[in-house]
Order: sequence, then C-alpha cells, then structure tokens
Amino acid sequence: MDSKFIKSTSEKKKNQSADPHISPIAGTIFTVTLLIGIFGAILGDGKFSDAVLGGWVLAWTLSGMYILFALKVASQWEKVVILRLGKFQKLAGPGPFWIIPIIDTTPTWIDHRVMVTPFAAQKTLTKDTVPVDVDAVLFWVVWDAEKAALEVENYRAAVDWAAQTALRDIIGRMMLADILVGRSVIDKELQQVIDERTTPWGVTVQSVEIRDIVIPQDLEDAMSRQAQAERERQARVILGESEKQIAESFAEASQAYINNPTALHLRAMNMLFEGLKEKGAMVIVPSSAVDTMNLGGLSGMISLAQNNLPKENK
Repeated sequence: MDSKFIKSTSEKKKNQSADPHISPIAGTIFTVTLLIGIFGAILGDGKFSDAVLGGWVLAWTLSGMYILFALKVASQWEKVVILRLGKFQKLAGPGPFWIIPIIDTTPTWIDHRVMVTPFAAQKTLTKDTVPVDVDAVLFWVVWDAEKAALEVENYRAAVDWAAQTALRDIIGRMMLADILVGRSVIDKELQQVIDERTTPWGVTVQSVEIRDIVIPQDLEDAMSRQAQAERERQARVILGESEKQIAESFAEASQAYINNPTALHLRAMNMLFEGLKEKGAMVIVPSSAVDTMNLGGLSGMISLAQNNLPKENK
C-alpha cells in the first residue's frame, strides 16, 4: 500500500506542477493577432517596404505572445499564488488576471473546494497486538491559499501522510474491542489530531469517516464462535427462566385444588375428554388415576367421545 501511496502522491505533484494553465482566451487572442499580422503583411505587399511589413508582423506577433503568456484565467474555486522574481507577490483569482511574463510565475493553483482523500493503515498492531487493516476517508478544505503554498512543499501529499500516520498512532493506542465498537470515537479523535497538524498549512479537516475494519480470518472465526456460544447461553438462560415461571404458575394453580378433590377430579376428567376428542387419539391413564375415578363414568365418557366423532370415522 505504501508504494502505491507514494506513486499516487508523486503523480499528483507532477500533474500539479506540469499544468501551465494557459487560458483558452489568451490562446484565441494570440491566434487572432497572429492572423492580423500575416494578412496585413499580405495586403501590404508591394505597397510598403519589406522592413515595414516585417515590423508589422513582428509587432502583432509579440503582442499576441505577450497576451498568451500574460493573461491567465482562474476558475471560481481556484486561487493562484503569484511570485515576482521568486518572492510572494499576491493571490489572484478567481477570474482573469495579468502577470508579467518571465518576471512573474504562477507555481501553485490552490483548489478551495472540499477535497476527499481515502487513506488506510494496513497490518497495524492494536494495543493488544492484533494486526488490523483500517480504511478511512478524509474530508478537508484549504482555507488559506498563501499558507498552503508557502508553508509546505506539497500540501496534498502532506495531508495524506498526516492522516495515515495519525490513524496508525490511534490504532496502536486502542484495544481491538474498542476499535470495533467505537468508530465514532476514532472519527472524532482522528479529525482533531489531523486538524492540529494541518492548520499551520492553511488546511482544515471537516470530518473523518472509518469505512472498513478488517481483522485476521482466524480471529474473525473465533469471535464468531464466541458470539454463537454467547447466544446459546442466553437462550438457555431464557429457557430456564421460562420453566421457572411455568413451575410457579402450576404451583399457584395447585392451590385451587389442594382442598377440593372434586374439582381436581373434574379437571382430570375434562383433560381426558379433550384428549379422546382428537382423531385416533390414544390416552394412557396411570392406575392411580383410574382408582380415583369411577370406571363407569370413564366408560360413559369414552362412549360420549365416540358419538361426537364424524360418521366416516366410526
């Protein structure tokens, strides 16, 4: 990852310094002046001397070249640092502005829009020595173009590296469990740390968001088994509590029959009757229950249940 990061930042720096920001307007004016000089020389051929025609063409060509290199146009979101003979002169833009060719240079064009920078910390050890891969996104903006151009060589690369080192530092000071459940805490701490580092460069950090946290596969499997065991333990605890509540309900119900044998006998007969109503039901009654019941009453109950069955089931 580090080699890719270095390559991407170097490409950004190269592209930033290689862009001459030649305005299309200046290019158009240069073309027009060049054509005026050429057509003027053609129309004046034979009427004026060669020296006059050569001066005419040279004057229009030089004017066009001056406009080509002196007229610049910055976009609405850009600020341009102008150096005169190597010293800071002023900030220009947005819109058109003029410089003195050769004497003035525009080495840095600062983008004032909100920038989005992805960064990561791979194989970073937590406080409990667990290697993790963390991906995050940084939202930042340049609030002082002069500082961003003069206080740091490449403010984009500096922000990238500051974010990455801050992320590694915070991960190294936290336990794995805190990292997994405390993303919002990491986001706020990262924003504070990176903002403190980038403020002297004219850059402010608006927010940091953790995208993904990857842990080793073996540890992930172990945590999955641990979570499964914890859920099973909770299920057993809930089942035990349910059995306890059922037992308490039976104990309360038994108080209604403890001094009323007739009610208990009727309840037992009702339960037997409900069981015999089911199609093809077979009920096994303990001998102690048969002794306490009237056998004739039991036979009558069976007959009654059979009479209630549909005719096709008889």
